[in-house]
Amino acid sequence: MPDEDELQSLVVRLRTIEQERDAWRDRCDGLAGERDQEREAVRRLRGSGSYRLGRGLVSLARDPIRLMRRARRGVPQRRAAAKRPLPARLYVAIGLDLPTLREFVQTVRRLVLVEPDHRAVVLTDNPEFSLLRKAGLILEYLPDRQTWERHRPDQPWDVVLSERLSRLYAEHGATRVSFVDPERPPTLPQMLDTTPPVRESLQQT
Repeated sequence: MPDEDELQSLVVRLRTIEQERDAWRDRCDGLAGERDQEREAVRRLRGSGSYRLGRGLVSLARDPIRLMRRARRGVPQRRAAAKRPLPARLYVAIGLDLPTLREFVQTVRRLVLVEPDHRAVVLTDNPEFSLLRKAGLILEYLPDRQTWERHRPDQPWDVVLSERLSRLYAEHGATRVSFVDPERPPTLPQMLDTTPPVRESLQQT
């Protein structure tokens, strides 16, 4: 059996171990409390707008393309509004020789560039109209009066012209028709003149 000194030593050692155990328990309880506080702080931080903004900036810096794709997937995409075509305007350029027709077509092209409020459709009876295709306008052809009457004397040329204009009006969704004087085709300043004309169309001789 241990003597009294050994027994006293064991008691002291046991008390020391118990004190260390209690100290460790207190420390663990304190650390658990700190852990719970930190978790709550992190939860509040993640729910804040500042955190989301900062996280988004960091993600953008790391991988901007991926972030943009994710943002597009999360936001409902609006359908692009259908772009309505511009209204068309018919220019009846009958009786113009090729140089005059070329000059008029270039004038109309400049007009559309300056005021792009309509699509230009030029109806001509010049058989060489195909040389002006590169002007970027819509060119339509109708045989001249003499040629038509020589091949189709049974149908008046004026009626053919009227029917052709009606069809072009409907096909291109035109809103106006302008008749060009072959002796005095309008210049660009005249076509840009905003003064209301006496007639809606240019006078045809």
